[in-house]
Amino acid sequence: MTKEVLLTLSGLQFDQREEDAGQVEVVTVGDYYKRNGKHYVVYEEITEGFSQPTKNRLKFSEHMLELSRNGLVNVHMVFQENRKNLTNYNTPFGQILIGIDTKKIQVNEKEDDIVVEVDYSLDVNYEFLSDCHIKIAICSKENSSFSLN
Repeated sequence: MTKEVLLTLSGLQFDQREEDAGQVEVVTVGDYYKRNGKHYVVYEEITEGFSQPTKNRLKFSEHMLELSRNGLVNVHMVFQENRKNLTNYNTPFGQILIGIDTKKIQVNEKEDDIVVEVDYSLDVNYEFLSDCHIKIAICSKENSSFSLN
């Protein structure tokens, strides 16, 4: 895998009625490296209406994924199979306590791409919000047929 990567983050949230599923997808460039058996991807994103970027760092291995965001929003989310983790999600509008109850993490690694999928349920202030699925696709920028230009 090269240092420069194309990152596609797809998220799906199911609330109490499955027909109300909401999907979000973000495609961006980032930097990838592997250290001590753990994968890292660092990337920035700009939120519409704000000039300050948010710096994001993904760190993952076979049964754990961490997402750290610093900037406009600040949070350190930990996804561990068969565990519930609580964290404070700090936004420009205030702080929210979120609970992440991870059911499954699957990492499929090939020479020039990695796909990470996570199934979890999300609580906000100790109340169930939704069941969620994240898919993170990471591929070498030079081997990608997709262009951001």
